[in-house]
Amino acid sequence: MTSVRRLLALPEWSGQVRVLAGAAGLDAQVGSVRPVAGPVAGPGTADPVAADELVVVTGPMETADWHVDALLRRVVDAGGAGVLVPSGAPTATLLLADRLGLALLGATGDPLELLVAARLLLAAPELDRARLVLAAHRAFDDRTHTPETVVRILRDLIGAPVALLDDRGRPLAGDLTAAAAVRVGEFVPQRADLPDGVLLAHPALLPGPARPAYWLAAELTGTAAARADVVPPALAVAAAAVQRWLLAHRLELERDARARTALLGDLLRLDGEPSAQLRRRVADAGWQVGGWNIGIRIGATSTFDIVTGTAEISRVLRAEGIDAVVVEHGDGWTGWVSFAQEPTAARVRALAARLRAANRKLQGSISDHMGVGRPHPWPDGLAGTVAEATDAARLAATRPESGFFLHVDQLGMAQLLLEWTRTDTFEPAARALLAPLRDQPGDLVRTLSAYLDAESSIAETAAVLGVHRNTVTARIDRIERLLGVNLTHRDERLALHLACRTVDLPER
Repeated sequence: MTSVRRLLALPEWSGQVRVLAGAAGLDAQVGSVRPVAGPVAGPGTADPVAADELVVVTGPMETADWHVDALLRRVVDAGGAGVLVPSGAPTATLLLADRLGLALLGATGDPLELLVAARLLLAAPELDRARLVLAAHRAFDDRTHTPETVVRILRDLIGAPVALLDDRGRPLAGDLTAAAAVRVGEFVPQRADLPDGVLLAHPALLPGPARPAYWLAAELTGTAAARADVVPPALAVAAAAVQRWLLAHRLELERDARARTALLGDLLRLDGEPSAQLRRRVADAGWQVGGWNIGIRIGATSTFDIVTGTAEISRVLRAEGIDAVVVEHGDGWTGWVSFAQEPTAARVRALAARLRAANRKLQGSISDHMGVGRPHPWPDGLAGTVAEATDAARLAATRPESGFFLHVDQLGMAQLLLEWTRTDTFEPAARALLAPLRDQPGDLVRTLSAYLDAESSIAETAAVLGVHRNTVTARIDRIERLLGVNLTHRDERLALHLACRTVDLPER
């Protein structure tokens, strides 16, 4: 047994048969399919219509033939499933089919071929699935297909929208209206009911826990939803084709990453002028190392795949107006921004502000912390600015109050003073100084530390803490009242800044 709706989803019927009327009867069960030469020669009392039978009119008929109405009534009286005619029908006949709740179908193709396809489905329901899987295997042979090609081929095979989604559910190829229904955190084949159909999804995974999972999803709506039990095996075949592409793409990314890392290592070990061969390799990579460079060091989150994250980091930096070289290096990324002339202090501060904004976007998902170095000239100065950025990043990893971001210019002499504050004599004094802020609502010690790190910028402090500017203003007023200080005085600010650095801050 099948349904009229399921027959409409057959590839042989799709585009060849349309519903003329009686849509309420599309879920009627079909047990058999019978051809008749025409309405006049239709089943009579000697040859009654069987229950659950779909009658296919194979002979010619007049559009206004009243015998069609009589045929509809006989089929309904016998409990039949529907009627398929080789042409349209008059309005009165359509209204009758709607009133009777009987599916009236119109065929533009050969009725006999449609009848054969329907009988094959009834005799061997698994044949439709087998034919679709075989077609998928033939289409997705051992060659490597791009995601766009995989999506296009599968869409043509199943006659429904298809898309490849990334590990956040965003389309990489194709498009779906209900992509949000995919549960990207569950790496198993999925089925989700939609208001007008069903969404099917199959994961395409790479080996390794840190590797992202991609999803191949199909949206079956209308009559196509009746093939929801047929499409999943073909979806799995297409997902395997995506996996082959991912593996090939991964090998290419890793090869390029190894080459970039090796080139970066040669630059960082440079002592003096680079050789002609090294300059050629730098030029081939499209890197800029002449002029003045400002180093960047980005630490990756523990579960993130560094190789696949390079493109996303570059995209986020570009979105902030930063044209930087980014290279996979150790447990994160090393990069730099080049200037033709020595950058002014204002340009350096502006770059640091944009990098801080980029770090906020990357924080938690890709980046764990970020450090920025000072400007250094020429290729031999690249190692110096990268080393400064690395030191700043190491310190940033332990400073939630700074948003896990540090520019080396924030350190300098203050960092030397900080080393002194870590003595047994200073620590008790620092704790006593900040004692009035302890156990107060609003996390006042962290607020004070972030405020001083941000050079008294209310907006920057609010961004680091993730609160409203008015909240920061109110907290600073309370801090001044509780401590009896004026934060506009440099000496008091310095003492409090060092005290904040000394006391134990909450663990990350």
